[in-house]
Amino acid sequence: LVGISGTLTRQRVFSNNKLYDDLELSVVCHRPEGLEQLEAQSNFSKKELKVLYRGFKNECPSGVVNEETFKQIYSQFFPHGDASTYAHYLFNSFDSSQNGSIKFEDFVTALSILLRGTTTEKLQWTFNLYDINRDGYINKEEMTDIVKAIYDMMGRFTYPALKTDTFKQHVDAFFQKMDKNRDGVVTLDEFILSCQEVYSTCSCSIWHTMHTIFVICISSANLVCME
Repeated sequence: LVGISGTLTRQRVFSNNKLYDDLELSVVCHRPEGLEQLEAQSNFSKKELKVLYRGFKNECPSGVVNEETFKQIYSQFFPHGDASTYAHYLFNSFDSSQNGSIKFEDFVTALSILLRGTTTEKLQWTFNLYDINRDGYINKEEMTDIVKAIYDMMGRFTYPALKTDTFKQHVDAFFQKMDKNRDGVVTLDEFILSCQEVYSTCSCSIWHTMHTIFVICISSANLVCME
């Protein structure tokens, strides 16, 4: 959202400063927590938080971002694919309170994990992205939905090029690897352990695709922060 600084600004043409002020006063504004508190809760310095907030506020004068705006912004980075479904899942992961909007605090929390968190923290965040229904488990349907959304987003630039339903084969391979006790769901512990095992061996195509998906999660944070 900071990374798109200027994108929405160019789309908003105001005839004068008064019109801008009137618009900002006409919406319900959200004021974020104090910088000291955010600094203590994140991996960003106070100076970095100020830069992030200026960009966030520039794009979102009300102090919050709804899902439709988030999708419009995110889709600009993937012009050759359909990013709407993945953006929906990503939005839900950023929206920690599940109230249909992303506040600056939500943005900072997710960004702090994805960009500067430990590997375990990043994997926990990725697990929550896959856990669409928030029941603490990942089932095969959820994994299929996320993987398909990622490949739809990448569009014709997916490498290697996918044949029809190839992503389902990848999901089958993932699930077989991750579902250690064969109970039909993947727990957080199973997810983290499997990712660490696959990373340590790097011996098969499972890792290639898994790595692609994980990089997409991390890149999502980088994209919205690009200046």
